[in-house]
Formats: sequence, C-alpha cells, structure tokens
Amino acid sequence: MIKKMQEMGITSSIAYTAGVASIAMSIASWAVSKKAERAGVDRADRWGIYVGLWAPTFFGIGNALKLEETHSR
Repeated sequence: MIKKMQEMGITSSIAYTAGVASIAMSIASWAVSKKAERAGVDRADRWGIYVGLWAPTFFGIGNALKLEETHSR
C-alpha cells in the first residue's frame, strides 16, 4: 500500500501536513460544534476526539513513506 501511495505521488511531507491539519481540524470542529449545536459539550468533545484520531494515522503513514523514500534512493 505504501509503495502504491508513493507511485501516486503522495510524499511523507503531504502525510505529515495532513496530520497537522487533522489536529487543527479537531480543535475547529470542537469549537464549531460547541457553539453551533445545542447538544452540549459532550457532542463537541466527541467530534473533536473523532477528528483528532486521524492525526496518528497520518503521522504513521508519513513515517512509512519516509522510510520508503530513504530506502528507495
């Protein structure tokens, strides 16, 4: 899968950027949900956690792509 991602032009920098963006989106989704929905803080917390869980995946993919980039040279 990592090899295929590399062939598609996805680099480790893109994956790392997606991880950082996921953290920012987690904070933003928490804030928006807290203000916009009447469901309370519980739902806002769930949205923030859900989006925040994406970051480790993107960072892990970034690490795998970085290894592939260094070994293929």
